[in-house]
Parts: sequence; structure tokens; C-alpha cells
Amino acid sequence: MVEQVETSSLDKRYEGYKIRSTVAEKNMLLSISAHGIREPLQGVGTSRILLDGFKRLRCATKLNIGIVPYLSLADDEAVGIIELIRISNARSLSILEQARLIDELMNVHQMSNAEIAELLERSKAWVSVRSGLISQMSQTLMDKIFNGQFPAYSFMYTLRQFMRINNAKKAEIDAFVNAVAGRHLSTRDIDLLANAYFKGSEELRKQIDNGNISWSLNRLKHPRQLSNDCTEPERQMLTALEIIGKYMRRFILKCNDSQLKSSPFYAQANLLSGGILRQLAPFTEAIRQFYDRTGQA
Repeated sequence: MVEQVETSSLDKRYEGYKIRSTVAEKNMLLSISAHGIREPLQGVGTSRILLDGFKRLRCATKLNIGIVPYLSLADDEAVGIIELIRISNARSLSILEQARLIDELMNVHQMSNAEIAELLERSKAWVSVRSGLISQMSQTLMDKIFNGQFPAYSFMYTLRQFMRINNAKKAEIDAFVNAVAGRHLSTRDIDLLANAYFKGSEELRKQIDNGNISWSLNRLKHPRQLSNDCTEPERQMLTALEIIGKYMRRFILKCNDSQLKSSPFYAQANLLSGGILRQLAPFTEAIRQFYDRTGQA
């Protein structure tokens, strides 16, 4: 049953478990100022440990609203977390927010993977994927994401590929995140910078580490400006390298897309990928020698 409670009575210990969004919070502030709080905040029993509704609570504080609607999901903290994750299909709870709550259930409430899966009516693999995400994140990366300074999308679909494929260490990931976080960069810009940082030249990596983000992005987005003095064959080679790099990144990001599943697609894709594999070894040797030769110059 929904009750009206004082904002000062709510326990905000889980506030850091929800990802902040300045834009979403501004929109909510406008909505609440015009229509009030339409959906109750949700938490645990009479102890009022808040689990969901932190944006609404912050908006209420800014608008000097001292009484808010509150709904208890359960009397027990762990059961309340389970219930919040259960209803998250119909509500806004991202995969990383689910992951952090599952990590809480495992490490604080000592619940097993199997127990959580059974209570959520999910597979053990579903739970394992989310618990695994948290184990991949350093405290620095987690803080930047949940404070809204670094997009969760860039961790899920950009940084994790370098952790898997390039074996980037957590310290390297932290250094990159610290360099670009809080600069209001698009996910596309972060993707460009990450590829340069983990796969590009030492010069670009140093520039990013030193905070020269605008210079680095300009270098990455407009490489032809640097080739005005090159010959036509040289410019053609630079263009070819740009295209190769662009489509390699695109393939890495898209190859596991679940939408790629038809039989005609598989037939053609297998033939094309086989042709690429046959050229892969000589291409790798050629690009390595080319890299070494241009580096010496």
C-alpha cells in the first residue's frame, strides 16, 4: 500500500547503485514541478531503505517537497532487492544497475548464483553475466559510470572489447576513463579515442593521457589535413588505412549482432569471411612491416 512519508525519513544508502543522468533529471524536475510525483518511491519496509526513486527524491528536495509517496516492496532488504530486479522488465533498471544489485546480494547477503536465479525465475547464466560485469570493473570505472561521468554504453560495447581482445589491464582502462570522463563526449568520440589509445600510436596515447582531447579528436577525425604535402599515391594509402581501420572496428562491434541470422546471410558471410581469413596472415605481416617502417621515419 502506498503511503505518504517525509523525505528525511528515507535511507539513501543505495543511491550510488543507480546511474545518474543530468538530462533525465532535468526533464523529471520539469515534470514534477508541473504535475507532482506520480509514481511512488520504492524501498524496504518500515526502515524505508530506498531502492528506487532517487531522481524523484532529488527533484523533490530541489522543489522543497517534504512529503512523497512511498511503496514498500518487502520487509526484508534482500527480498526487496530481488523484487525490484523482478519488476525491472517493466521499469527502468539498466543491466549494470541489475549487476550491481546482484553483486550486493552475493557479497553482502551471501546469496548464491543458483538461489538468486531461482528467486528471479531467471537462468543461472543470466545471473552470471551480470555478476561477471561487476568483476570486470574497477572502483574508478564504476564510480565514473554511476556518477554519470562516463557512459555505460562505452564500457559495454567499447572498453570491454579491449579487455577481451587486447588484454587491456584495469589500470590502463582507468587511465583512459580518467582522461575522457566528465567531458560530455559522445559515444562515437569515446570509441575513436579508445581505438587510438589502445591500438594507435604512442604519441596519441600520450596526448590523451595529458588531457589534449580536442587535439586528439581533431587528429583522428581530420587526418587528411595533415597530408597536404603528400603525393597522390601517399594520400591513397592513407585513405586505404582509414577505411581498413573503420571497417575493422565496425566488424568487431557488429559481428555478434543477434539480428544476423538468416540462412542466405550465413552462406554469403561464410564465403566472404573465408576469403578474408586466407589473406589474414600475409596482411598481418605486411601491416606489421609497414608500421615498423613508418615508425622509423
